[in-house]
Amino acid sequence: MKHLSILLSLLLGYTTNIYAQSPEMDDALRSSGKIYVVVVVIAIIFIGLAFYLFSIDRRLKKIEKEK
Repeated sequence: MKHLSILLSLLLGYTTNIYAQSPEMDDALRSSGKIYVVVVVIAIIFIGLAFYLFSIDRRLKKIEKEK
């Protein structure tokens, strides 16, 4: 649970403005609705990585208890 709170605080508290693309590209993605697809794909990737890391952590704890 401690790891989850740290992960959430990092994801939610780490807001910086990074301008990797031009504002015209941002406006085009917003106007066509594709920005939501990008956000959903990024969210799925982060959720998948978090799930994978927590499952590895659980397996390692189980292995450490056996020794």
